[in-house]
Amino acid sequence: MPSLDVVKLSKRNHYEEITEQVKRLIIEGKLKAGDKLPSTKQMSEQFGVGRSTTREALSALKAMGMIEIRQGGGCRVISCAPAEVELPELQSLRLNRETVLELLEARESLEVSNAAIASVKRTDEDLVVLQGMIDEMKRSVGDEAEGERLDLQFHLTLARATHNSIMVRLFESIMNHIETAIHDIRRVELYASTAVAERLYEEHLAIYEAIVQQDAAAAGDRMKQHLKHIESIVLKHLGA
Repeated sequence: MPSLDVVKLSKRNHYEEITEQVKRLIIEGKLKAGDKLPSTKQMSEQFGVGRSTTREALSALKAMGMIEIRQGGGCRVISCAPAEVELPELQSLRLNRETVLELLEARESLEVSNAAIASVKRTDEDLVVLQGMIDEMKRSVGDEAEGERLDLQFHLTLARATHNSIMVRLFESIMNHIETAIHDIRRVELYASTAVAERLYEEHLAIYEAIVQQDAAAAGDRMKQHLKHIESIVLKHLGA
């Protein structure tokens, strides 16, 4: 299979740089709809990076609707998109910009309270469950599907640790709406990047440690910092 006309990366780079190079090849017509990409192994060798970094880039290109990843790992170009490439849900997300902002604001208010309340009311059983999730998060950094699942499960478990059924129902309702609006952004921008996934793990660990210490102020503050990080990524795509 022919090599891609790419620039080998000379330093440790995020997956975004590989994504941009391949995307440019597609936009410029050097890779056309129907063309097969080299294997992950071949691409990794051409870029001079590990396979996990290449897989992250391919996942991002798939989410943009530019390639398909087939059973067995083969990739094929499916869209010669214009220069402005966006995630599928971004148009509807921008149309409902104010609603998304309100949802994020409501989530922050609720979850900061949840963290503070859980730090006081949590049981030993709650801590065991949360500890298990923290351990799983550490092991799954780089696995986007598992990272996304554990993130949501951690926040739901935290809501349950308030031992307040109304808080749990409020959280589930808000998150259902948020997931509908920004699911693709969450997947591509948060979980496909190992660097971001590692930072998210550290943020969840900090929240957990405050809850272990039953420090309500610290738990609330660390939750707020974590959600501000998430919000900053979403706002970038909202054009805010």
